[in-house]
Amino acid sequence: MMLQALTSYYQRLLEDPEIDVPEPGFSKENIHFELVISASGELLQVNNIQLPPQKGRNLVARKMSVPKDKGRTSAIHPYFLWDKTKYVLGADGASEPQIHKKHFEAFRARQREVVGDTRDEGILAVLAFLDQWNPEQACEFSLWQEMAGLNVVFRLDGELGYVHERPEARQAWLDYFHSGTEENGVCLATGERAPIAKLHPAIKGVRGAQPSGAYLVSFNMDAFSSYGKDQGYNAPVSQKAAFAYATTLNHLLRQDSQQKVQVGDATTVFWSERPTKMEEFFAAVMGGQVEQASKEPHDTGVIKDLRDLLNAVKKKQEPPRWEDDPDTPFYILGLSGNASRLAVRFWHVSSVGRMARNLARHFSDLQIERRYPGDPEYPSVRRLLLETAALRRADNISPILAGELMRAIITGGEYPRSLMAQLLTRIRAENDVSTFKAALLKAILLRQARNHNISREVSMSLDTQATDKGYRLGRLFAVLEKVQQDAHGNTLNTTIRDRFYGAASATPRSIFPRLLSLSQHHLAKLRKDNEGYAVAADKRFQEVLDGIEDIPAHLNMQEQARFALGYYHQRNALYRKKEDRQPEPQEQA
Repeated sequence: MMLQALTSYYQRLLEDPEIDVPEPGFSKENIHFELVISASGELLQVNNIQLPPQKGRNLVARKMSVPKDKGRTSAIHPYFLWDKTKYVLGADGASEPQIHKKHFEAFRARQREVVGDTRDEGILAVLAFLDQWNPEQACEFSLWQEMAGLNVVFRLDGELGYVHERPEARQAWLDYFHSGTEENGVCLATGERAPIAKLHPAIKGVRGAQPSGAYLVSFNMDAFSSYGKDQGYNAPVSQKAAFAYATTLNHLLRQDSQQKVQVGDATTVFWSERPTKMEEFFAAVMGGQVEQASKEPHDTGVIKDLRDLLNAVKKKQEPPRWEDDPDTPFYILGLSGNASRLAVRFWHVSSVGRMARNLARHFSDLQIERRYPGDPEYPSVRRLLLETAALRRADNISPILAGELMRAIITGGEYPRSLMAQLLTRIRAENDVSTFKAALLKAILLRQARNHNISREVSMSLDTQATDKGYRLGRLFAVLEKVQQDAHGNTLNTTIRDRFYGAASATPRSIFPRLLSLSQHHLAKLRKDNEGYAVAADKRFQEVLDGIEDIPAHLNMQEQARFALGYYHQRNALYRKKEDRQPEPQEQA
C-alpha cells in the first residue's frame, strides 16, 4: 500500500507543470563544474557552475536531471556523461591528487557501451576527449582545489545546453536503460508484469541516514533472501515503480520541501491523492508555523482555518471543506535512518476530512488557560515533545515517544501511556508545572475518560467545584505556597514547591500535615504584617479544605496528573494579576 501510494503520487508530480521531477532513467543530482570541450575533444575551459549562497558563505550545487540507473556501492559503477572527478578525469584529492585509472577506464568504456555507433557531435566530442585524456593532467587545473571529488558535466563549445541534455544522448540512454536483462515478474506496487528492479534507488534527506542516501527496500545478505531469490527479487517491484516511489520520496524529502517535518528522530512526509489545502494546513500545524502565527493579533491564514475547525468540533459539526473533497485520501509516512537503511516508523492512511477532525480534536484537548500571554495557543509537536526532555533539549527526546505521540495525533487515539509518566517525571525534576505540561496532562486525561466512557471532564481553568482528591490537593499545595510567599516576601531562597512538590504529589499523607502545621506560622506572621492578606488566605484555605475529607497515603499516576493540574490552575488564579511574567523557556542550545 505504501509503495503503491508513492508510485501514484509520482504521476501527479509529472502532470504538475510547476514541479520538475526527473523521468524514469534520470535523477536530480548536485552538479558543481562543467568541462567545456571542442568538437575534436580538446578541453578548452573548466567552469564553476555552482549557484550563489542563500545562507552562509558556501556556494550551492546546481540541481540537474542527469542519466542514472542505480545507486553506487563500493564496486566501480560509472554514470553516463556525468560523474565525480574520480571517474570523469581519473583523479580526486585536492591536496595530494590520487590517480584512479580503473575508474577512468570504466567510465570511458561505459560511454561507448551506451552510445554504440552514434553520430551525434556532442557525444563524439566526449568520446574524443576521453580517448586523449591523461588523468595525471587533472592537478594542472587552476580550479582543481575546488573541484576535486565533485560532480562534473560536459558542454560543447558554443552551445548553452549540456551534452547529456541533447536529444540523441537522452534517447541513447533510454534505449540502454530499458534493454536490461532483469527478471520479469508481477510488480507488488502496480500489479503489472514488468522487469523487476534488482537494486532500488537510494533515498536522500532522512535524518540519521548517510548523506549519499539509504535504501527503503534492500537485501544485501544471504540471511535476508528466500526461495533462491537475491537482492530486489525477494520483494518484486518493477523498475518503473521503484524509480517512481524513490523519485517521489526524494522530492518530498528535498531540503526546501513544504511537505516534510521532523518529529523526534522520524523524518515525516505527507501528501494527498489530489492537491488539497490539507497539505498546506498539515505542514503549518506540524511544522510550527501555526505556533508562530498564533502570536499575531489578528486571525489570518492558517490560524483562521484552525479556529474554524475547533468551532466545528465544539458544535459537533462537519469540519470546513476548504473546497476539498473530505474523502480524498491523505497519507503520512515517518522514516528514520540507520546507516544505509531506512526504517518505517509509522505509516498512516486517512482522508482529508478525518485528518481535519483529528487535528482539531488534538488542539481542542490541549486548550488550557495559559500562564503567560506569550505562550502560543497552538503549540507544535516539537514544542510539546521538548516538555518531556531533560533540559528541554531536542536530542533528549525519546524517539519511541515521539512516534507514538504523532500516531495519537493523526489517528485521534489515546496519547501514549508513557507520555504521562514522562511528564510527571519532568515535573518532579523541575518542581514546576509549565503551560504545555499542564495542557498535555489535560489532553491525556480527557482522552482516557472519553475513550473509556468515564464522565470526568477536566476544565481549562480553575474549577472550584471539582471534588477529585488529586485536583483538590494540588490546589491546596498552591495555596500553601502562596501563604508562605506572602509571609516572607522576597526573602525566600526556596519555597515548599522546591522542597516538597514531588513527595506531596505522590505520598501526600507524609507531607501535608507538616505543611499545614507550618502554614499556621505563616498565617500568624501575615496577621501581624497585613491583616487583609491573612483574611483572604483563611478564606482560600477553608474553600479548598472543605472538599478534602481525608488525605490519602498515595496517589496513583492519574491522580498525580490531576494534582499537577490543580496546582497549575490554582497558582494561575492566585497570580493572575501579576504583569511581570516572561514566556516559558525554550529549548536550550
